[in-house]
Amino acid sequence: MDDIVKAAMAKWPNVPDCYGWLGLDARGRWWMRDDRAQAAGPFAGDGATPASRGAELRHDKLIAFIGRNYGVDGQGQWFFQNGPQRVYVELELTPWVWRLAPDGGVFSHTGVPVQVDEAWLDEAGRLYLAGQMGLGVVHTQDMHLAAEAVESGRWVPQPCQAAALPARYGFVLSPAAARRASASSASR
Repeated sequence: MDDIVKAAMAKWPNVPDCYGWLGLDARGRWWMRDDRAQAAGPFAGDGATPASRGAELRHDKLIAFIGRNYGVDGQGQWFFQNGPQRVYVELELTPWVWRLAPDGGVFSHTGVPVQVDEAWLDEAGRLYLAGQMGLGVVHTQDMHLAAEAVESGRWVPQPCQAAALPARYGFVLSPAAARRASASSASR
């Protein structure tokens, strides 16, 4: 986490959390979801539309800042610590998107090298890798390198259902939906 972020958190410790405004897609792209995008539907899954996705972030320094300040809370909800405000992230598939290098290296969408311990293949043919950082999906542009790793026996993917992965690896796809569900059950 950046020092400037830590200083802002110490100076303003009671800033409310933000939900629904930031999304991470299956290709490692960040999306800003304003009120209009959120009103158009969920970021991913049933009911998602191109309008509900929002606007893709393209500013390299902002993307790097988000990546350095990306983390997870105790409930498996991923967030970007934006100064004193925690901005929870809507996930299309997983909290990580893996990029593969021709030399066999695996890196997160934030640029961190990863050691792979497990490989999974879902019903749609998406390849997931798990390691010390958690679970991520392999970027579609790197599937040719993934195929080489599988063919060489470096990875032996096991079958899985995509819907079972959040529970198995302890992450929440939509913190905004989880918050709404929690508030709804508390009001009963």
